[in-house]
Amino acid sequence: MLIDLHTHSTASDGTTPPAELVRQARDEGLDVIALTDHDTTAGWAAAAGALPAGLSLVRGAEISCVRDGISLHLLAYLFDPEDAALTGKLQEMRDSRVRRGERMSQLLEAAGTGVTWARVRELAGGTVGRPHVAQALIEQGLVATVSEAFSNQWIGADGPYYVAKMELDVLDAVRLVTGAGGVAVFAHPAASKRGRTVGDDVLADMAAAGLAGVEVDHVDHGEQARVHLRGLAAELGLLMTGSSDFHGTNKTVRLAAYTTAQEQYERLVAQATSGTGVLTA
Repeated sequence: MLIDLHTHSTASDGTTPPAELVRQARDEGLDVIALTDHDTTAGWAAAAGALPAGLSLVRGAEISCVRDGISLHLLAYLFDPEDAALTGKLQEMRDSRVRRGERMSQLLEAAGTGVTWARVRELAGGTVGRPHVAQALIEQGLVATVSEAFSNQWIGADGPYYVAKMELDVLDAVRLVTGAGGVAVFAHPAASKRGRTVGDDVLADMAAAGLAGVEVDHVDHGEQARVHLRGLAAELGLLMTGSSDFHGTNKTVRLAAYTTAQEQYERLVAQATSGTGVLTA
């Protein structure tokens, strides 16, 4: 089986609509795809409605978290979308993204860049994210790529137009996901090119809080990091995933660039208790 457990659609900061994403996944030969948009389940229905024969859909989300002042992401799979505690927190985070996007847009507009909040909202369509502000900068000819927009000249963490977003303490996030019957996996934990990463002690604390797995094979992980993560996962009894972290044209990585072994996927599915289940056409 070919399994990709981390993808994004236009429901957050990807460029591919959910219905088109599942069709592309099948065309790429995938047997299983997880839709994990940032802090939202808004793409689930469209993806499920367009699910082609032979493809299974794992419904999930990627949650923005923090620990020791360091940003990190948690992949949440197969949780109950009606769970009040988790869905309430996700709504708070989406509201925060809107306020953040608006403030960054205002700062850029005041600087005479031509970027406006109205245009950023049009580009977003769904949940507003920093990549939508980056797209507005690209439209104005001020940067060539999203990565360039994320530099310290623009809307990178040290940039003059950067605004911090709401983040959930990762241990609280793990407990919320498991409390909603879902399965929590630490996303790209060694992606140091994105900024500071947490130490092994934090991963151990996450495991103690109920973390089920760690994303090992990822475009932002070097081979040395992968070897280290495999050893740490084995030591802590965590399952290991591999994923593309596909964002459409916002990133160069393709669907199925990195995949999850079937036995690891089966371990993940077996740990879900929400009754949400994997969808198959």
